[in-house]
Amino acid sequence: MQNHMRRRAVLAYLFFSAAAPAFAQPPLLDSLTQRDASRGIRDALGLAAMNATTRLGQPNGFWGEGRVRIPLPGLLGQTQRGLRPLGLAGPLDALQENLNHAAEATMPEASRLFLNAVRDITIADAIDIVSGPEDSATRYLRGRSEARLTSLLRPPMIRALTDSGAFSLMRTALREVGLASMSGDLRSEIADFATIKALDGCFFFIAEEERAIRRDPVRRTTDILRQVFGS
Repeated sequence: MQNHMRRRAVLAYLFFSAAAPAFAQPPLLDSLTQRDASRGIRDALGLAAMNATTRLGQPNGFWGEGRVRIPLPGLLGQTQRGLRPLGLAGPLDALQENLNHAAEATMPEASRLFLNAVRDITIADAIDIVSGPEDSATRYLRGRSEARLTSLLRPPMIRALTDSGAFSLMRTALREVGLASMSGDLRSEIADFATIKALDGCFFFIAEEERAIRRDPVRRTTDILRQVFGS
């Protein structure tokens, strides 16, 4: 069994050496166990999730970053785009900005949820993740935990949307554009959409952080990260 594991690790090392860009140092997989790899993946994802949610939780973390800015969903977004050339989209623009600020307010809770999800990662695929593409761990985490994270983040998102005044703005905006009768249905749609898009933003920056850890030795701030991804 030990010889089999060593052969697998060496093959993974050769794969990574061939596939990695010139600026990336291959991990020391010739001496790496699944347990070491699992610890390294958990450390990397924990650090990436903490950095990503901290970044997005800053003022304008979503609103000021075009790559993750949350649009208005469905009919609201269509109406906003239709009214903008007429100079009448102000109430819906204000709603969109408020929605993004509500998403920023959920990031401390999102950070806790991500760290809990990272702890649940099994060791079975650890070496494959280490030797895979630069966002392998993020894609693994997303595939295993996104549905649960969406369910867990939705209640904090509803609270944030309520506390920020987004739902009040929504009712005002709908009255001004002649859609007041739809406020009940759209409240749930906005909460679901904002939760999904907030997690999209988190995973976007977690992947970016993972790539940085793999590429930049300075970003490997623990012994296990240096062992797994190179010093």
